[in-house]
Amino acid sequence: MQLLEGRKHGDAHSFDLLRWYREFRDLLNRRFRAQGRVMGAAFVVGLVAGIGAVLFSGACHLVSHFALDAVIGYRPAAPAGEAELPWLHATTRVFEPWWFLVIPPLGGFLSGWMVFRFAPEAEGHGTDAAVASYHFHRGEIRSRVPFVKMVSSALTIGSGGSGGREGPIAQIGAGFGSLLGKVLHLKPAERRVLVAAGIGAGVAAIFRAPLAGALFSAEVLYRSPEMEQEVLIPAGISSVVSYCTFGVFFGWAPLFAAPRLSFGNPLELATYVVLAVAMSILALFYTRTLAGFTSLFGRLRLPRVFKPAIGAFLTGALGLAMFYLFGEDQLVLSVLSFGYAVLQRGITDLESVPILVLLAVAVGKIFTTSLTIGSGGSGGVFGPSMVIGGCAGGALGLAFHRLWPGVVQHPESYLIVGMAGFFAAAAKTPFSTLAIVCEMTGDYGLLLPALWVCTISFLVSDQMSLYGWQVESRSRSPAHQGAYVRDVLSGLRVADFVRSTSEIPTLRPHDSLPKFIDEYGTSDHHVFPVLSDEKRLLGVVVLDEIHQSFEAPYLAALLLVEDAMRAEVQPLYPSMTIDRALELFAEQDLPALPVVASADSRVVIGIVRRREIMSEYVRRLHGPSAVENVPLSVA
Repeated sequence: MQLLEGRKHGDAHSFDLLRWYREFRDLLNRRFRAQGRVMGAAFVVGLVAGIGAVLFSGACHLVSHFALDAVIGYRPAAPAGEAELPWLHATTRVFEPWWFLVIPPLGGFLSGWMVFRFAPEAEGHGTDAAVASYHFHRGEIRSRVPFVKMVSSALTIGSGGSGGREGPIAQIGAGFGSLLGKVLHLKPAERRVLVAAGIGAGVAAIFRAPLAGALFSAEVLYRSPEMEQEVLIPAGISSVVSYCTFGVFFGWAPLFAAPRLSFGNPLELATYVVLAVAMSILALFYTRTLAGFTSLFGRLRLPRVFKPAIGAFLTGALGLAMFYLFGEDQLVLSVLSFGYAVLQRGITDLESVPILVLLAVAVGKIFTTSLTIGSGGSGGVFGPSMVIGGCAGGALGLAFHRLWPGVVQHPESYLIVGMAGFFAAAAKTPFSTLAIVCEMTGDYGLLLPALWVCTISFLVSDQMSLYGWQVESRSRSPAHQGAYVRDVLSGLRVADFVRSTSEIPTLRPHDSLPKFIDEYGTSDHHVFPVLSDEKRLLGVVVLDEIHQSFEAPYLAALLLVEDAMRAEVQPLYPSMTIDRALELFAEQDLPALPVVASADSRVVIGIVRRREIMSEYVRRLHGPSAVENVPLSVA
């Protein structure tokens, strides 16, 4: 008896283990089948973005070596952790600054020719184009864009144009994410995730900041404090992989060498409030200057290919004028190219840099970047923002140090925190900016004041951002419009929107197509069901597609409805939810779909137009008066 009980107990235990195993297996299948492809693709995106960052960084150094060093004799000091090509040695060329009137325009012309000849969407700063792809283009970026962006940006920045590397490498990563999504036949939502992961991977590699890259990819999409949560995990994977790939080639040191700085006096929070407000005001000036020059060059009646050359010429001329105005101090030439020399000098020995030079570089960099990017030159806006915010913050830190040396003991802290606060206000990315500055300097001792300044500068900044394609929130993003429509219209069925067949024309396969056009060519209906004699659905005729059939007039008179009929159409059913109906509208790209009584009979009982569903959505969301403003494009 005891033996039998033991066997029963053992069998029960074995059964529990088997059930536990099956539940665990089902959990893994549900979780990883849904996410496995995206996570694996994110790994590949990170690998390619890291390699792209290596190639792009090398291309920038090559162009800079042959354009600035070999011709002009200009060799700016690089940050301590800058990725360098060890076999590329400095020349002995004597510095001749007047070449700044020649070399930047030449680089701008070559860059402009390449962009406007092969990929016009590669102009300007690439991060914004990637953001636009996420929200408005279903995560689609042409495959040629990353290559064009890499070469054109290297030409622009390497020849002296003012720009950063994060925009180009973000577009390179995003472009490959889009390409991989197409190759793997991923859904638009999954392709968008890979585009965002590519943005983060590019930033992680080029700035040696994997955490910041993942946060930036989720935060840069919106002007509000909202983030794209589903992006964070894939972007974390791609950022780590790209950072490691870049580090294998160029080492693991932070971009800037910084002394150990810390915060220990609560009274200093008051001066940091002043810094935050000052950064917000300066960011307001920056965003409007960039937008103003972009608009100005857009109205300029010249071939687009020449505009980047004009902007680069004015950039070189401004840099040259500042060089002579400040007694031939090469530090002010940080308004050109990357401009990191002044930041590294300020971080390690800020008191050796005059306040006036710091302010001049901050303001000058705003104008040179606006001229370079606003004219159509290719480059990022993050790098210049670090220079602008760092120089302005350093100048303010020196002033505070001289006024209250007992409270502000380390003015270099204001340079580092100023970089974070300025970009948080200008780009509306407070948390990723906070992480980026900490990772770029390898020092987290200023985490508290940086968080304080980033938060305040973001809160007091206005709505204008460096990234014009950012949207206010997830509810305003076309990428999530379907989800919000479903929430508002939950509970409704197709039966609530059916128009009877008595209200719309129906066709037979052997009807004359020209006669149909004569009768219904100007109808407000765009989709017409084609029925058999038993009123079963055979297909639909789409009015816009019919017009293409009349391009050959000698054949038009012979055409029948069945010649232009789209046979493989999936209809709606009265009991179908609006969720599923919206998916079918999108999958078949039709403004209206027929409704059949059942899948077996396929007898048509009416039709539903997408416009009427959207009208109901607007009515429920904003009231009856708002329905008149529903755009016709949804029909």
